Amino acid sequence: MPTVPAHQSFAGPFDQVLIRVPKTLALLEEQLIRLQGQLAPGAEVVAAAMVKHLPRAAGDLLERYIGPVQASLAVKKARLLIATPEVKALAVSPYPSRYRLDEPAIELLNHANVFCREGLDIGTRAFLPHLPKNLGGARVADLGCGNGVLAIASALQNPEAHYTLVDESFMAVQSASENWRAALGDREVQVRAGDGLAEQAAQSLDVVLCNPPFHQQQVVGDFLAWRMFQQAREALVVGGALYIVGNRHLGYHSKLARLFRGVEQVAATPKFVILKARK
Repeated sequence: MPTVPAHQSFAGPFDQVLIRVPKTLALLEEQLIRLQGQLAPGAEVVAAAMVKHLPRAAGDLLERYIGPVQASLAVKKARLLIATPEVKALAVSPYPSRYRLDEPAIELLNHANVFCREGLDIGTRAFLPHLPKNLGGARVADLGCGNGVLAIASALQNPEAHYTLVDESFMAVQSASENWRAALGDREVQVRAGDGLAEQAAQSLDVVLCNPPFHQQQVVGDFLAWRMFQQAREALVVGGALYIVGNRHLGYHSKLARLFRGVEQVAATPKFVILKARK
């Protein structure tokens, strides 16, 4: 049975489709819309999730785009939603969505599995006015780039700098690539999906920009941020700097101080702090 990445077009016909219900229901909706016209006669679409993470809206989406849904009994706190395809008018996807910023004056495209796809998140909004300037030809990474807004805003201010954008989400990387081209044309950039900076050569970056996530799917905590901080330290040259934004209550200053030789507060709002950690 083939595995189809979320960012690729589907090429059926498929006799059976297995879906793990994602936290982002927009992604589920996009996947189901792409399945239309790709199912063989008599096909079955099976979606699975833990009961506590299975919203009623997931079944509604399956019924809207595929057909009648039958829910299984819960087994070890998990449940299946089994959809039987029926003939439906082909739907037009509402994704990608777009929104505009005033400063910098750019439009950002966001595919379905992008964080805050309907508007700029408040942490990034707090971060943007305090991005480092006068970077010259620095090698800069946007770690967990999402739609690429931090790197794009930084690149517009630093025309000689070299940028690498990384994110675990293929749809985020796709969004970031399209947004970079729209804002910066053919300017050189590296954009890739992967495990943060795990593939980045040691001491190959001068600056890392990061708005670390506080959750992965349904798991909440600072473990992702801690991993990102460790990766950034490994990838930075001696004297290089990691710039982050974080909620005040998360205590990132003390965590960064365990990895970096100097940590300073660049700016603060009632909710967020922007920190600079120097290797």
